[in-house]
Amino acid sequence: MPIRREHRFFYPIDWRELSAMVRFRRAGSACEGCGRPHGRIVYHLGDGRWWDAEAGAWRDGKGKSLTALPTLNDLTVRLRTTRVVLATAHRDHDTANNADANLSAFCQRCHVNHDRPEHQRRRWRTLFRRCALGDLFRGLYPP
Repeated sequence: MPIRREHRFFYPIDWRELSAMVRFRRAGSACEGCGRPHGRIVYHLGDGRWWDAEAGAWRDGKGKSLTALPTLNDLTVRLRTTRVVLATAHRDHDTANNADANLSAFCQRCHVNHDRPEHQRRRWRTLFRRCALGDLFRGLYPP
């Protein structure tokens, strides 16, 4: 995931090298959340289930083999493809904490799922701030 310009000063100067070490050396070019391989196009159903071509098995959103295979209807209607790109995520969302135990290599899906509570918190804060500014300068909002 690209880093926003206003957030770049929160990251260390060697972030690219640190991120590459976590994604490719430590994680072995695979997502640490679900096991999807970096740079490959994977078939998935949109709900976390994906086809692991190397193992020849369907996996769930956590990377475990499925006991019940997807139905033919799932495969014909909902089958999609995605190119997997790994990104390094901070487990505690603190960009100053770059300890090895705090960094994870996640694919797009796992990264968004991991960051969802933080994104919701920031969205609430932004909306609350807008409402406060509106109340302060423009009066009450119409219903």
